[in-house]
Amino acid sequence: MTAAPTPSGRERAQLPVRTVKVPGGGWWLLLAAVSLAVLSPLLLLAYQSLLSNPFFAPVKTAGLQAYQQVLTDAAFWRAFGNSAVLAAAMIFIAVPLGALLAFLVTKTDLPMGRAFEVLLLTPIFVSPIVLGVGFIVALGPSGFLSAWYMQTFGVTGVPWTIYTLPAIALIAGLTHVPYVYLYVSTTMKNLDASLEEAARLSGANVWTVMMRVTLPLVRPALVYSAMLMLLLGFEIFGLPLVLGDARGVDVITTYLYRLTAITGVPAYGPMAVVAVTLILLALIIVFMQRSLSRTRGSYASLGSKGYRSERLRLGAWRWPLTVLTVLYLLFAVVVPMSGVLLRSLVSSWGPGVNLLHALSLQNYLSVFHTPDLSRAILNTVVLACVGGALAVAVYLLVALAIQRAPRGVSRTLDYVAGLPRAVPGLIMGLAMLWLFLFVPFLKPMRPTLLSIAIAYTVVWMPYGVRLLNATLSQVSRDLEEAARIGGANATQAFLRATLPVLRPGLVAAWLLIFMQFVREYSTGVYLLTPGTEVLGAQIVQLWGTGAVDAIAALSSVQILIIVVVYALATRIGVRPG
Repeated sequence: MTAAPTPSGRERAQLPVRTVKVPGGGWWLLLAAVSLAVLSPLLLLAYQSLLSNPFFAPVKTAGLQAYQQVLTDAAFWRAFGNSAVLAAAMIFIAVPLGALLAFLVTKTDLPMGRAFEVLLLTPIFVSPIVLGVGFIVALGPSGFLSAWYMQTFGVTGVPWTIYTLPAIALIAGLTHVPYVYLYVSTTMKNLDASLEEAARLSGANVWTVMMRVTLPLVRPALVYSAMLMLLLGFEIFGLPLVLGDARGVDVITTYLYRLTAITGVPAYGPMAVVAVTLILLALIIVFMQRSLSRTRGSYASLGSKGYRSERLRLGAWRWPLTVLTVLYLLFAVVVPMSGVLLRSLVSSWGPGVNLLHALSLQNYLSVFHTPDLSRAILNTVVLACVGGALAVAVYLLVALAIQRAPRGVSRTLDYVAGLPRAVPGLIMGLAMLWLFLFVPFLKPMRPTLLSIAIAYTVVWMPYGVRLLNATLSQVSRDLEEAARIGGANATQAFLRATLPVLRPGLVAAWLLIFMQFVREYSTGVYLLTPGTEVLGAQIVQLWGTGAVDAIAALSSVQILIIVVVYALATRIGVRPG
C-alpha cells in the first residue's frame, strides 16, 4: 500500500474555498459512512485486545492478559527485531538507489531512458509473494541459476542463500527501489531546471549538480520515501512468508499469520494485540512522515514552467550506468518473473532434470480443471473489473467531498480516508473477517465476493482518493458554475459539465485500481471462503501446502493479467503515481 503526500494539505487551505451545499446533509452522511467503514474494524481490534476471551463469547472480562501474553513472548520480540532490520535495510538500499535511478532517468542523457522509465515501475504491480516464489525458483538450492552456476563451475553448492535474514533484507530493499524512484522522479520532473542549468554553466560536473543542487531540492521527497520504506518494512508480509519459511525467519506480520499455529487454538486476544501494536507503530510513522514532509517542504523549488534545460551529459559514465540499470532490472524484474514463468511450464523440477524435456502445459491444465483454482482466476478478474469500478466511484465521491464540502467535513474526511494507509492489509482483512462473522446484518455478505470488494476498497482508499483528488484538481470549476448560471442544480452541473471532462482520469484511475486489486494478496487471506477464492490469497494458502506447480501457474496468470493492463495503461499515458 503506497501513497504520496496528499495535495489537500496546506496548499489547498491557502486557496479560495468554494464549497457546494448538498441537500439532506449528504456530505455528513458520506463522512459517517466512510468513518464507519474505516474505524469500526479498527475499534473492534482494539476492543478485542482488552478482553480475556473472544468478543463474541458469553463470558469475558476486561484486562491486559493478552498484552502480557504477547509482550512476554520471546518469538514476538524476535519477529519485531527482524522487522526492524528489514525496515532499516529497505531505507539504506532503496532510498539511495531509487534516488540515483530517478536522477539518471529524468535529468541525464542515459540511453533508453523512456524504456527504463516504464520498466522501473513494473515491480510495483507484481505481488511480493510472486516475486518471492520467483527468487526461490531462480536462486534457491534447486533454482535454475543455481544449477547453471554449479554446472559451469563444477561445484556441488552455491556461495549464496536467499533464506537468511540478510538475504531477505537485501531482496526486500532492491524490490522496493521502484517506490522511491516513483516519488523522487515525479518531484525531479517538477524542479526549477534553471538552478541546475546555472550550476552546469558554472562548470559543475553531473555529480556535483546531483549532490549540491538536485538532491537538496528533492529532500522532502527523499524524507517521505525513507519514512515510506520504514512503514513498508514493518508491514511487509509476502517476501518474508515465502523466503523466511525454510529457516523459520519470522517478521511481525508472519508472526501474526502463524499465531494460531503457535498457540494451537484461535488466538483472538494475542492476534488483536499484535494488530493494535502494528497499527500504533504505523500511525507513529505516518505522523512522523507528515511532520517531516511539512518541515522539509520549504526546501522544494518548483516553478519556471516551460523552462527546460539540456539533459546533463554523463560522458564516460553513460554506458557503465546503463549496464548498472539493466543489471538492476535483470535482478529485480526479469529473474523472478522469468523464474515463475519457467517453473509453470515444466512438469518436474530439480537437480538432474532436463528442463527442455520437461516442458509442458500440464500445470495450467491442472489449474483450469481444478474448480477452486480456476474460480480464483475468474473471481479476481470480476473483482478487479466490477469491484475496481465501484471503488473508483466511492473514491470520486470522497475526493469531491474533500474538495467541496464545508471545511470541518472536508478535513475530517481527508484524515479518515487516509487512515487505512497506516493499517497493513493483513490486519484490515482480519478485522473485516471478525466484522462479517459477528455483526448480524453483515453476515450474509461473508461468503460472497462483496466482502472482499469492501475490504479492498477500504484498504486502497488512500491511494484511490489521492488519484481522484489529483484528477479533480485539474478541472476548472468554471464549467460547473457556467452550468449553474444556465439553471442546472449542483448535481446536474457536475454530471453534465465536469464528469465528461473527468472521463480520461477516471479510466486511468480504474486501470491503476484494477492492477492493485489483481496483485493484492494479504487482505484476502482471512476472507477466503469456498466460492470467493482470489489469486493472491489463494497463492498464500497454497504455499502452506507446498503445491509449487499450481502456485507457479497461478502466479504466471496473475503476471500476464497485470502485464496486459500495464501495457494498456502505459500506452494511454497512465502513471502509477
